[in-house]
Amino acid sequence: MSNAAQFERARRALPGGVSHELRYREPNPISIVRARGAEKWDVEGRRYIDFKMGSAAQMLGHGHPDVVEAVRRQAECAIFSADCHAAEIEWAEWVNRLVPCAERTRFTGSGTEATMLALRLGRAFSGKERVLRVDGHYHGWHDHALKGAKAGCEQSTSLGVPRAVSDLIDICDADPQSMESALQDDRIGTVIIEVSGANYGSAPLPTERLQALHDVVRKAGAVLIFDEIITGFRWAPGGRQARDGITPDLTTLAKIVTGGLPGGAVCGRAEIMELMNNVAKRNGLSPPVSHKGTFNASPLIAAGAVAAMPHLASGAAQKVADETASALRDGVNALMGSHGIVGCAYGESSTCHLLFGARRPQELSTAEIRNVSPAVIQGLRGGLLARGVDLMSHTSCVTSAAHTPALIDEALGAFDAVFRDLIRSGAIT
Repeated sequence: MSNAAQFERARRALPGGVSHELRYREPNPISIVRARGAEKWDVEGRRYIDFKMGSAAQMLGHGHPDVVEAVRRQAECAIFSADCHAAEIEWAEWVNRLVPCAERTRFTGSGTEATMLALRLGRAFSGKERVLRVDGHYHGWHDHALKGAKAGCEQSTSLGVPRAVSDLIDICDADPQSMESALQDDRIGTVIIEVSGANYGSAPLPTERLQALHDVVRKAGAVLIFDEIITGFRWAPGGRQARDGITPDLTTLAKIVTGGLPGGAVCGRAEIMELMNNVAKRNGLSPPVSHKGTFNASPLIAAGAVAAMPHLASGAAQKVADETASALRDGVNALMGSHGIVGCAYGESSTCHLLFGARRPQELSTAEIRNVSPAVIQGLRGGLLARGVDLMSHTSCVTSAAHTPALIDEALGAFDAVFRDLIRSGAIT
């Protein structure tokens, strides 16, 4: 079956033919049947170098043998019984040991569920309903995360979100003065920050500025949530907070913390996390913070995560991914220079973002960075796909421990050809 035929079938069964709006592309998305290491193959047998890596979840590479074997063994014992089990304890102990803020950990079904729970905990602990978020930062697709997700726009990015919910969300720029000004409103009790900067660092957040934002929130006495769903176990085994020594009250995790399997987590200070304790009472208030979820810490997921943790804790996987991402960025920058393209490749850790029209991301606002022309988006991503290279988003990607220098060199050959085509077509001048 071809990718086009598969999509035609999908359109008759799924709204829009996809299960995630960002998987849609014209004339049709690719349909993957197999993935191993840093490569994957579609229904037509075409092979791709993967820089999406499960939306940044597959830090160890697709199909790491220890994760696969752990899931297989667990499936033979019990797939799911909705009971407590030893693997969830061991998994939580790993998180608590590695993530600086983590005194307690609660697992969720996804990263979106993790930020939803963290905001509920922040409101419960602070006793205040309003939340402050940073313009353009992404925290999942639930109602309380969508206002401000699109940089420069104070509207929700989706239909169906009640205005009463959006009215509880305040937005500030990613600078200490803007945040300090917003926190003059004493109705705000919780602040959430994507610590990489907007969209896993496409609009970078320098360490000194993140520290300053942390200090402003501390001075205001609000609950500080770090969204480390991308940076957790990627920037360092304990996330950016471990690397840079900046500790929040709560942290949201997903993707890598699960060993690349479905799920998420919230971790943080015991006095906040224990508000979920079934016997918790604070200031005479009851009931505790409610949190359910049938598949939280599913034995299959926990088994895979526990198998991944020794590899993630050593830092070796991150070192390989960082080195290959650096080689990719250096190579793309060299190609841009040789083609006379005004732009740059940049990023921290194992990320690579492409910018066109400016030589540094600091020259543009978050909204401008994300405002890429449709011709460039279609030409870049489509051209790379046609040459067997898949990015994570329009102009961004990640590497993993499975990427090799040979794969980077091959990918750079594809970038070279695509840049030439974009110039020839007039998409880039």
